[in-house]
Amino acid sequence: QVQLRESGGGSVQAGGSLRLSCTASAYTYGLYMAWFRQAPGKKREGIAAVDSVDRPGYPDSVKGRFTISKGNAKNILYLQMNSLKPEDTGMYYCAAGYGWRAGYTLFEYDYNSWGQGTQVTVSS
Repeated sequence: QVQLRESGGGSVQAGGSLRLSCTASAYTYGLYMAWFRQAPGKKREGIAAVDSVDRPGYPDSVKGRFTISKGNAKNILYLQMNSLKPEDTGMYYCAAGYGWRAGYTLFEYDYNSWGQGTQVTVSS
């Protein structure tokens, strides 16, 4: 099972940017992957995903502000977050799913491996 480790979280003011990284223990080629976040007292929500051929998808809450991509190192997944808002605060998790998937999914039960998370705090 692939191991995932997130990094890049921190504190930033509203309007700022952060880039999160997810380092996998194996190549991400062919995996479908996603970023989720969980705010205190709220359910975990999917905020960016790619399918097995790296086609991205986002919910309306982050569309146009967040970008998911796989790195040239072939075992890294990124999340570029721009124009951050206080409501973006939360623990951010990387997830990977096995098998072929055409079309992205933001449903957490579709994913098999999870990282430990990295905290993002956006102040107003």
